[in-house]
Amino acid sequence: MRNTLLATVAALTLLPGASFACDITIGLVLELTGEAGAYGQAGAKSVEMAFRDLNDAGGVAGCTLKTDTRDSQTQANVAVDAATQLVQVAKVPAIIGGIISPMSIPILTSVTGPAKVLQVSPASSSPTLTALGREGKTNGVFFRTITSDALQGVAAAKFAIDSGMKKIVIIHQNNDFGVNLVKEFTGPYTALGGTVISVTPYNAKQSSYASEVTAAMAGEPDALYLISDPVDGATIARTWVSQGGVQKFLLNDGMNSDDFITAVGKEYLGNAFGTSSGTETTASTEYFNANYNAFSGLDPAAPAADRSYDAGALVGLAIAIAGGPDAAKLPDALRKAVDPAGEPIFAGKDEFAKALKLIAEGKPIRYEGVIGPVNFDAFGDISGPFRLWQIQDGVVTTVGDMTTADVEAVKAQIQ
Repeated sequence: MRNTLLATVAALTLLPGASFACDITIGLVLELTGEAGAYGQAGAKSVEMAFRDLNDAGGVAGCTLKTDTRDSQTQANVAVDAATQLVQVAKVPAIIGGIISPMSIPILTSVTGPAKVLQVSPASSSPTLTALGREGKTNGVFFRTITSDALQGVAAAKFAIDSGMKKIVIIHQNNDFGVNLVKEFTGPYTALGGTVISVTPYNAKQSSYASEVTAAMAGEPDALYLISDPVDGATIARTWVSQGGVQKFLLNDGMNSDDFITAVGKEYLGNAFGTSSGTETTASTEYFNANYNAFSGLDPAAPAADRSYDAGALVGLAIAIAGGPDAAKLPDALRKAVDPAGEPIFAGKDEFAKALKLIAEGKPIRYEGVIGPVNFDAFGDISGPFRLWQIQDGVVTTVGDMTTADVEAVKAQIQ
């Protein structure tokens, strides 16, 4: 009789609209304000959308997924403080965040790694995160739904050469992200025939970057590679233009921003090119692009939006596979959510209902996300394509792509 009752309760919890007996709260530590605020705001809405879809599909492990979202303010100490509160006080089984590497790295090394709590970053691309995994410092709890800058550097180098940028100067954030991207770009770029005239680091939140721009302008470059965020990046770009700098730019993924374009002026950015971690179109991509704006009021092309949905979906599916919010089981369960032998599952309520049914039956699933099929390596990294874009009449417009195979071909060419 007891087993029959439990089975009935379990079946009822899978019905869309059913009231759930419990809540499962996942911690979000995202950059809602500060230089990276636009990324975090889009990311938060994406995770909320994924959780809504999972809840509408019947909930995970008989429970409602909820978020406890904390603003890192794009400050590492605030990010660590927020993550500590979530793990030690709120006892969340997983954290999604940070968005950018200078937030994710200290969260991992100070909080989630030692506590063995799953951490999934939607957009932290620093190779340092891979190195921490190789050194055994992550306890296997870190995953990300963006490709490493080790690959973005190769894609950016090839795109720069193909776009006629043969002599370049670099201005970059003086942090883990900026330093690593410069390193990963410079080797392939010079091997492909480009010349890096100078590299100028800057510290964030300065009122003026005139001295950095003046230093970078020496040497008559034909382009500026600006590795920044939309806030500081706009100040630097305006200074560059006002001092007569060549109006040809290479930009990193986070500069795919309407705020940056508005602040600088679209008339100065007609020859601004950039790379972003791309997508391989799936049914999930089509679902997200068709529904995200209605849910969030934001553009589905907003930085970190697509891969944040996937981060939320994967965490929710992992909890379902683990049978509940057991932090010790979630890293392995996350890998099972993308089982190569599993039934393909896509985004949205109906697909998640299918996934939850298969999980309840003990059958494997393979989530194919908004960014494409996801496969994690031993260190929680993914491989994937890159989107090549140009700012055209004030709009970030896709002008090409580099597949995973393309990137590997360039790497083979320059070795």
